[in-house]
Amino acid sequence: MRSSGILLHISSLPSPYGIGTFGRQAYQFVDFLRAAGQRYWQLLPLGQTGFGDSPYQSFSVFAGNPYFIDLVTLCEEGMLTNEECNAYDWGSDEKAVDYAKIFHNRYALLWKAYRRFENKQALDEFRTENSGWIEDYALYMAVKSKMGLRAWTEWDEDIKLRKPEAVQQYKAQLADDIEYYIFLQYLFFKQWYALKAYANKNNVEIIGDMPIYVAADSADTWANSEIFLLDEHKNLIDVAGVPPDGFSATGQLWGNPLYRWDYLKQTNYDWWVKRLKAASHIYDVTRIDHFRGLESYYAIPYGDKTAENGEWRKGPGYHFFESILPQLGNIRLIAEDLGYLTEGVHELRRKTGYPGMKILEFAFDSREASDYLPHNYNKNCVVYTGTHDNDTVRGWFSSASGEDVAFARRYLNITNDKNGIWEFIRAAMASVANLAVVQMQDYLNLDSHARMNTPSTIGGNWRWRLSPNALAPELAKRIGDITHLYGR
Repeated sequence: MRSSGILLHISSLPSPYGIGTFGRQAYQFVDFLRAAGQRYWQLLPLGQTGFGDSPYQSFSVFAGNPYFIDLVTLCEEGMLTNEECNAYDWGSDEKAVDYAKIFHNRYALLWKAYRRFENKQALDEFRTENSGWIEDYALYMAVKSKMGLRAWTEWDEDIKLRKPEAVQQYKAQLADDIEYYIFLQYLFFKQWYALKAYANKNNVEIIGDMPIYVAADSADTWANSEIFLLDEHKNLIDVAGVPPDGFSATGQLWGNPLYRWDYLKQTNYDWWVKRLKAASHIYDVTRIDHFRGLESYYAIPYGDKTAENGEWRKGPGYHFFESILPQLGNIRLIAEDLGYLTEGVHELRRKTGYPGMKILEFAFDSREASDYLPHNYNKNCVVYTGTHDNDTVRGWFSSASGEDVAFARRYLNITNDKNGIWEFIRAAMASVANLAVVQMQDYLNLDSHARMNTPSTIGGNWRWRLSPNALAPELAKRIGDITHLYGR
């Protein structure tokens, strides 16, 4: 069925305390989506962020980001007061997240909430229900805090290698800290599932995002090191990235640990099954980032400064899906199939039947024919004006080559540049793609200052926020009109 949605991360919502949350403004955005006739709300990963603030480098693939816990709700529940929340500096720019201030102030407040929390039974039940991951995660976070936030590879040898006596010693020593981190996850999921239920009740489904790789500094690599390409001292051997291409002369060095696919195959991909099962509870549809890495992946020697000396290796391929799907049932996935693709990658996506992605900003390369032009689509795809890694459409018109912009104007019949963004949106909506997703920044006609991320850069990313008065009824009507016009 033809449908459409809007891409907007939780962090980008307005709120009184520096970053978007699962509070009132999130519910208002659901109301906006419903009024605009949208069926989907697409998010970036909801995991807890660390250095660089990237949601694609999380401390756990199972845990949620405590930044998204709504403080106003905690005040209403008696765990905090308005005076306490207002006493902190959350930043001076309501259109950008100040992560340094969020980091230093959010956790101080949440400790106060933890001290006042009285429903021990609910916390114990949550702990039991999530025992498969939360004990390792909470211990990891507690030790990490004690070690001055150093990466686990720099911890004392006994706990770095998870020697049983060291694990027991730290569990006893840090019992209160461990329960605090479990409490944060309890709050996160309690608030998230309430918001998701409200969205679903209003016929809005959630598209989530799953990075194929995990962060090197994460509870996952520390607690499940046998599934990653590490040596006997738990040091990285080869790491993830992509080779040089037209966008980067030295490639992209991501630095994530690679999987031991041979070992995972022997375990019937058990860890991946748990991961995908968790995602299918949190989201209605899950986008697998860098889907091509399941067919073949690029391995770069650890310690290299660029991605130039890597090599391609075969991934698990279709056997992966043959093994996991009987254990998962009918989960809904989107395959992020962007970048350098071989026939093997195309064949894997065709065999799975999952929809791939089309990015309109990639379509107008005047030098060569493009699969991203709408007349080349088939129905089984998701078309985006742009993603979190792209400039806004308005920014693209300002920064793309003159030849590419001229091509876009001809193709989209843009006679007035003031309407250029809406002609981009129209092309996505009018296409045969089953699903069309537009960044909120593009509906608002925002320039490059609203860009969410510039790949291969650190600092200044993931900060953009929606203005408090941006979700006007007139905009909802305009979006609803074009949605209805093209049968979405």
